[in-house]
Amino acid sequence: MYENYEALKVSREGKVVTVAFNRPEVKNATNPRMHQELVRVFPEIGRDPDAHVVILTGEGDCFSAGGDVSTLKSSLDDHVRWNESMVEAADIVNAVIDLDRPVIARVNGHAIGLGATLALFCDIVISTRRAKIADPHVAIGLVAGDGGSIIWPALVGYARAKKYLLTGDAISGEEAAEIGLVTEAVEPEELDARVAHYAERIANGAAAAIRLTKKAVNLDLKARVDAMLHAHLGLETMSHLSEDHREAVMAFLEKRKPVFTGR
Repeated sequence: MYENYEALKVSREGKVVTVAFNRPEVKNATNPRMHQELVRVFPEIGRDPDAHVVILTGEGDCFSAGGDVSTLKSSLDDHVRWNESMVEAADIVNAVIDLDRPVIARVNGHAIGLGATLALFCDIVISTRRAKIADPHVAIGLVAGDGGSIIWPALVGYARAKKYLLTGDAISGEEAAEIGLVTEAVEPEELDARVAHYAERIANGAAAAIRLTKKAVNLDLKARVDAMLHAHLGLETMSHLSEDHREAVMAFLEKRKPVFTGR
């Protein structure tokens, strides 16, 4: 099992499956291949009777830097691929929620954009204290439509969520733990032991009760996602068609400050 993955590194040791973003040379930025692999990996884990818990993390020193800007450039005029990516985004978020095995996010470094969204949709989130967590979609002229605008308010309330989503500002793992955005924040040298502590407890617990408890706790979140995610992705698509988004992408690639016009 768990073969034919390139952008992800997937392995199982005993009852624990580890899924790692595997593009460390670009800070584990997502690209079409990673998107497609994320769509199928969680359902595949759900079919593995020996998998009891999942650890989601990143190779190298970063969890995930979010979307690969070079991919964003190619999608500016490739609306077919953009629409495919929106469908995949919904499938990925739903796959994490619907998986009946608990998922632990091991946030070993910065978690940005979709990386932050996936971490925050996990059931337990353990971050290093100095890791940066941010959803800076607005910085590239996009709506945080791929789940960020659902999960941030669900975790920390609308006032705090708007502070970070409307500015794109980052929050440290330590600050995130203080306001309830993540479960715990630890020193980097303590991260593996803390993640292993939760993984071992869950892996050796009463599997049926644990899986059904995840389902029960997620019923409200699942209802929010079902009601809102496709509409949010539609709003993100509207912003994708804006001149400000094109300007932001080109400015990033040309290493200059974007000049937004509101169009």
